[in-house]
Amino acid sequence: MKNKEHKSRRKLNTQIVIVTCMFVAVFLGMMGYICYYSVTNKQELINNSYNSRQKMLIAQNIRGTIYSKDKDVLAETISDSDGKEKREYPYANLFSHSVGYSTNGRAGVEALANYYLINSNAPLSDKVVNDVSGEKYPGDDVYTTLDVKLQEVAYNALGVYKGAIIVTEPSTGKILAMVSKPDFDPNQIDVIWDDLVSDKNNSILLNRTTQGLYPPGSTFKIITALEYIRENPDTYRNYTFNCTGRFSDGNDRINCYHGQSHGNEDFTLSFAKSCNSSFANIGLKLNKNKFSETLKDLMFNEELPLKMNYSKSRITVNEDSVNADMMQVAIGQGTTGMTPVHLNMITSSIANGGTVMRPYMIDRVENSVGTVIKQFAPSSYRRLMSEEEAEVLTDLMEGVVEKGTASRLKGLSYTAAGKTGSAEYNNVKEDSHAWFTGFAPVENPEICVTIIIEGVGSGGDYAVPIAKRIFDAYFGI
Repeated sequence: MKNKEHKSRRKLNTQIVIVTCMFVAVFLGMMGYICYYSVTNKQELINNSYNSRQKMLIAQNIRGTIYSKDKDVLAETISDSDGKEKREYPYANLFSHSVGYSTNGRAGVEALANYYLINSNAPLSDKVVNDVSGEKYPGDDVYTTLDVKLQEVAYNALGVYKGAIIVTEPSTGKILAMVSKPDFDPNQIDVIWDDLVSDKNNSILLNRTTQGLYPPGSTFKIITALEYIRENPDTYRNYTFNCTGRFSDGNDRINCYHGQSHGNEDFTLSFAKSCNSSFANIGLKLNKNKFSETLKDLMFNEELPLKMNYSKSRITVNEDSVNADMMQVAIGQGTTGMTPVHLNMITSSIANGGTVMRPYMIDRVENSVGTVIKQFAPSSYRRLMSEEEAEVLTDLMEGVVEKGTASRLKGLSYTAAGKTGSAEYNNVKEDSHAWFTGFAPVENPEICVTIIIEGVGSGGDYAVPIAKRIFDAYFGI
């Protein structure tokens, strides 16, 4: 009897030990995960508005200064005679969406670099001096990739129109300029905040460059052309089409812009003239499953490698897509929605031999005496296409300049390649967004420009002249 009780007690003790060990292991695992997460997500944790550590840093340090790539002050903290701090933006509306604001929430570089701006890596000796005098420590300064000259040209060129412009360096992913209109004065953000939030018609706080979803129109023909080339690598150059200004499939019809008849065209001329009829015809020839894979390769319906807030570009192509859908998709219409930054990334990948770089706006972080605390370097994201495919698309886009809808970029001191777009967005045929995306020089691309102007008409008439002004400014013309 005693032997049975002893065995029962031993069994119970063993079970208690096992359960205890399991709980200890779970506890240690949770502690380990929390420690790991805290180290690898330090910025996100400190930036969280519920984290009291952020409030302590703000109370202890003066928010750092934001500079352009040429050391122009884009945002700084000043103090009045009473010691009250205020964030000042010398260029006012010019960088409203790219640099952003730091009160009533944060946006732009103010949000991206908040962790660095509220921290101070000033020398210990300087901190001691500040402690003695009762002054706050100087926060770390952030140097961006933004170019004031290009930003001003892009901003002024867009004028009173709604729209967006993004200018990048395709070989690195550096964002040189980013404009979104309508805009606002971040110096007045506290005063105008309620009006900005309540204005649903203009969506002024929306950064149209990264968050605006638009029908890409004929700029999407870059992607349609890529798919046709992939499916017909040996015969795509033999493609011919006779354009009468419209293309019909049963009861479904696609018209060329303003019903223009382009006549006999090969593949290159169809692209250069941006012939809707020809590309609707091409759309019906595509393998839907293969096209869907290409769209996935090009980051549609996917996450983008961006730190800033953005919208996913959306498109639907699958086995259930009917002919009418394929005709619309092939010319960038229908339910397709794309952000300017996404189109810029695809264009940059063409300019960069098929590889897309991660777009970024922060170049480095320095402390108050100029010591580099953090240096950001270009990094590739992934290959979107082969070098050969990128070369073919470059030739097609150069044809748009030489004998197509972007002829305003022809015959200049630099070479350019691009694609225009006139994207219809409602039932009124005359209403369309004007697009352009392209790069220069063709032989060694240094700059990539993507433009959308809402509701003005054709890309060739409105977006291309703006691209020319930006290219001219970059090349010092």
